[in-house]
Amino acid sequence: MLLAGCKKASGPPALGAPEVTVMTVVAHDTPVDLEFTAQTQSSREVEIRARVDGFLDRRTYAEGDEVKTGQTMFLMDPKPFQAALQTARGQLAAEQARLTVAQQNLGRVKPLAAQQALSQKDLDDAIGNEKQAQAAVISAQGQVQTAELNLGYTTIKSPLNGLASYARQQDGSYLIANSSGLLTYVYQLDPIWVNFSISENEMLHFQDQISAGKLLFPPHSEFVVVVELADGTQFPQHGTISFANPAFNTDTGTFLVRAVLANPKGTLRPGQFVRARVEGAMRPNAVLVPQRAVLQGAKSHFVWVVDDQSKAHQRVVEVGDWNGDNWFITDGLKAGERIVVDGAIRVVPDVPLKIAGTVASTQTGGTTIVEKGGASAPQLSEGAHPMPPGAASGASQ
Repeated sequence: MLLAGCKKASGPPALGAPEVTVMTVVAHDTPVDLEFTAQTQSSREVEIRARVDGFLDRRTYAEGDEVKTGQTMFLMDPKPFQAALQTARGQLAAEQARLTVAQQNLGRVKPLAAQQALSQKDLDDAIGNEKQAQAAVISAQGQVQTAELNLGYTTIKSPLNGLASYARQQDGSYLIANSSGLLTYVYQLDPIWVNFSISENEMLHFQDQISAGKLLFPPHSEFVVVVELADGTQFPQHGTISFANPAFNTDTGTFLVRAVLANPKGTLRPGQFVRARVEGAMRPNAVLVPQRAVLQGAKSHFVWVVDDQSKAHQRVVEVGDWNGDNWFITDGLKAGERIVVDGAIRVVPDVPLKIAGTVASTQTGGTTIVEKGGASAPQLSEGAHPMPPGAASGASQ
C-alpha cells in the first residue's frame, strides 16, 4: 500500500497531431465582376399631349398594350378645325383674286407710264398694290397651313413603338394644350436602360486599387453588363455601359451609371429592380484562398502557414473582397506558400500537423461578385460617358 501510494500519478493523454488539409498558394490573373442593385428605365419616354384646344372624342388604343409608330391613340372633335380650315381657304381664294386684279392693273399702268401718259406716282402705286397683294396671298397660305396642321392635330398618334400607359383624360373631356393636354405616356422598351449607382467610397476604393496596380479596367472601359432578374434568372441579352454622370449626387453621395440592353421581347419593363453585374475588370496576380482558411483574430484576420517540417505558424493577412466561396488576400501571402484549409481551428502553433490531403489552388473562371451596391439608382438623363471618370482614366494605365 505504501508503494502504491508512492506511485506517480499519470498525466493527461498526449494529443495526436492535428489532422488538416493544406493548399499551395498560387497567384492568378482573376476576373472581377462588380455587382450592383439597379433599376430599369425606358430608353425613350414620351408624353402624349393635345396640341390644340378642344373636346376629346375617344381613345382608340387599349391601355397597357404595345403601340406602333403612327398608330392613332386619341381622336378629338374635328368639326371646329374643319370650319377654320374652310375659312382659311376662302380667305386665300379672296387674296389670290386681289393679286390677280393688282397684277392686271400693273400690266396696264406700266406701258402708259412709259409713254408718260400716267405719272410716276401712278406706277409706284400700282407696283405697291401688287406687292401688297402678293404678301396677302403668302399670309393667307400660312393661315391655310396652320388650319391644316390644327385639323391634323385632332388625330393624335404614337411617335414611336412602345408600351402605352393608361389614359389621363376621359372621352368628352375638354383639353387645353400644354395645360390639361397630357393624355398618356408611351415607353420605348427596346433598347432599355439599366441604371445603377456607385457610392463615393466605392469610387475611391476603385481608384486606390487601380493606382496600386491591383485592379485593371478593360481598354476603353468596354465592360459587359449582365442583368439578373428578381427570381434569380439571368436576362439573355447582355448590355454595355453607355453613360456615366460626370458629377456626384450630393444628396445621395452616389455616382450614376447607365447600361443599355437590347430588349426585343419586352421582357424588362420600366421601373423593375434587378441586379447588374459589370464584367471586364481584372486583378493581376491575385491570391485567392478559401474563406474557411481565414480566421478572425482579436484585431485582424490570419491564416496558418505550414513550413517544411509540417508545423503551422500564424500569419496576419489583409483580406479584400469575396469571390464566391473564396477571399482575395491583398497582403500577407505569396505564391508557393502552403496554408491550412480544413481543420484550422484545431491547429496548435509549432506542433507538427497530420496532413490528410491537399486542396487544389483556387481557380478563377466562374462568376466573381466583389462590390455590392446599395440603394437603387435613380433615373438618368441623356449623356455619354463610358464609366466613372476617375476609374476610367485608370483603365489606360
